[in-house]
Amino acid sequence: MKKRLYRTEHDRFIAGVCGGIAEYFHWDPSLVRIAFVLVCFLGGFGILLYILMWIIAPPKSKVL
Repeated sequence: MKKRLYRTEHDRFIAGVCGGIAEYFHWDPSLVRIAFVLVCFLGGFGILLYILMWIIAPPKSKVL
């Protein structure tokens, strides 16, 4: 089966984007969330990236 990026349904705070990225790369979801917060404060494009991922990445329950 092809490996795809999905938004997670079980490990989520807002939309499941960080949890989905953590599942895809087998990382800790807390580290991904911290990285997103840092990108939001340091670079400023983190919020836009999160919203785009929210729109683009489908939820895992609707795809399977």
